[in-house]
Amino acid sequence: MAAEYLHNRGLRQFAYCGFDDMPWSRNRHKSFQQRIAEAGFEIHSYSQPKSRIKRLWQNEQKFLADWLKSLPKPIGLMACNDDRGQDVLNACKVAGLDVPDDIAVLGVDNDELICDLSRPPLTSVALNTERAGYEAAELLDKLIKGDEKMANQTIMVRPTNVVTRQSTEILAIEDREVIRAVRYIRQHTKKAIQVTDVVGVTNLSRRVLEKRFRKVLSRSILKEIRRSRVNQIAGMLVETNQSILQIALASGFTDANHISRYFQREKGISPVAYRKQYCRK
Repeated sequence: MAAEYLHNRGLRQFAYCGFDDMPWSRNRHKSFQQRIAEAGFEIHSYSQPKSRIKRLWQNEQKFLADWLKSLPKPIGLMACNDDRGQDVLNACKVAGLDVPDDIAVLGVDNDELICDLSRPPLTSVALNTERAGYEAAELLDKLIKGDEKMANQTIMVRPTNVVTRQSTEILAIEDREVIRAVRYIRQHTKKAIQVTDVVGVTNLSRRVLEKRFRKVLSRSILKEIRRSRVNQIAGMLVETNQSILQIALASGFTDANHISRYFQREKGISPVAYRKQYCRK
């Protein structure tokens, strides 16, 4: 999800910063690297100092800042979690780098206290940790009652959506007309806009804009409209308690059936099933 998000910002350079001794951080690093490779790119990986003394933050900060300065720009960086994302933001200040213009930074966990108090506020991948907690409690209750036996059950903590904040508010696209088109689409995700509406805000013909859109983003204008709208809907499904009908009306759809068909076509899952799988509770 992080790889797709940064790539969709038009970025073509990528980096990862984690904790070398943490297995979960190494796993996220490996997965991020694989997804970026599938898109045809490589990533720059941060390696912590070997000395434990040098890993103390007052010592490591300059080491990290020097590494950040050495990276090609602009670049999209995934941090293993929000704490590490905040470390990166602080090191960017030491290095004199602009966020997000030089480095777009994204964390994981969507810890609102960390993300909102960071400067700039940190974009993050939200996880359904609360739902996993309820599932763990439910399993414990069954074990205590004897209704179920321990058999290596697995409770998955899944990513739900990316919560965008200032640290990734960048469109790393050189084509100014495509930038204008993409911004219009993302500013109107709750409206039933058409391809002709997008073309209308540029100085290009539909044919030329479509060609340049595919060259820069590797997808059509219509696909970008649908992708942006579905991501907006997905966020509302997991972050709010609004009914499907309320979300439909707020997103420019006529009824719940209309939004359900639209969402199912793009995500391969119904809004109800998506909410049940990814919602916090």
